[in-house]
Amino acid sequence: MKFSIDRDALLKPLQLVSGAVERRHNLPILANLLVEVSGHSLKLTGTDLEVELVGQAQLHGDIVEGQTTVPAKKLLDIVKSLPEQTEIKVEQQDNKWLLRCGRSRFSLATLPAQEYPNVDAFQADTELTLKQGTLKSLIDATQFSMANQDVRYYLNGLLLETEGNMLRAIATDGHRLALSHRTTEANLPERQVIVPRKGVMELARLMDGDDQDITLAIGENAIRATTANAVFTSKLVDGRFPDYRRVLPKGGDKIVIASRHHLKQALTRASILSNEKFRGVRIQLEPGLMKITANNPEQEEAEEIIDIDYQGQALEIGFNVSYLLDVLNNLKNEDVRITLIDGNSSALLENYQDQDSMYVVMPMRL
Repeated sequence: MKFSIDRDALLKPLQLVSGAVERRHNLPILANLLVEVSGHSLKLTGTDLEVELVGQAQLHGDIVEGQTTVPAKKLLDIVKSLPEQTEIKVEQQDNKWLLRCGRSRFSLATLPAQEYPNVDAFQADTELTLKQGTLKSLIDATQFSMANQDVRYYLNGLLLETEGNMLRAIATDGHRLALSHRTTEANLPERQVIVPRKGVMELARLMDGDDQDITLAIGENAIRATTANAVFTSKLVDGRFPDYRRVLPKGGDKIVIASRHHLKQALTRASILSNEKFRGVRIQLEPGLMKITANNPEQEEAEEIIDIDYQGQALEIGFNVSYLLDVLNNLKNEDVRITLIDGNSSALLENYQDQDSMYVVMPMRL
């Protein structure tokens, strides 16, 4: 193997695929990237057996084809530390990978490419193409509500649902739920798949151009996303996601319209004196006003009052302030609509005008 490449042209796919490499691994080869040179193309592959990322770069000049595997973290650290806009020359000699740049020279140990694990053969039964910006906004609107290392393993991921021209994403950790949808030009079958947490994070990192296309292909056990320069494949979580429609509060007759900015600022200030463990705030509603209070074991207290549009009866309810702030950070309108039933029922939060995302937050007993 032999090729030359611009440092910046190598760094981009290298950073992309290194995210899939498992830091804690039982197989030494999983700490490596598969490097393949054929024609005028350089292909880099990283995997942890659950998620696989393939990045590509174009090569020019003298090329000797070949394939091998090299340590991912060491290669990334070396390339990042080299000066920008310099040329890197790479050559394989026996079981060493020689990398030269200016007066710098590095020799990396390799492992045989034949030992590198292959992700299972992939067959798609549902496929759609959409803009990267559309898919990224859908993931950003929901991923913060995924569970993290929950024993209910099916919550440690994002539910993707297709139906007609609709693509939905749903995430919940049992205390809150995020639901967002986007319309597509495809006519899709009814389908639900759970993408694992790491797969969701890497898929979000993959997208770098809002107006560029991305093709999603969903198979029986895996999902694949293809862009102009990369291919992402992730195994799916084998489990049954809870019926999110049953969680959406129905019959809420107490409607609060508030400035998202003012509410976010008031909650942020009140949270400073909330209990560090439980993060609870008490919200008291009366016509035209919302009072937010927080206190902690040191007997310290914060109080905020903001003007709102509310004509219902007086109501008191408690929430985890972190959950409310997460939602407000992801809503986009100037105003937010909060729908409540009573002091013991979940709240429904939405943009005042756009209804493409909705958030359910369970109350806290304070």
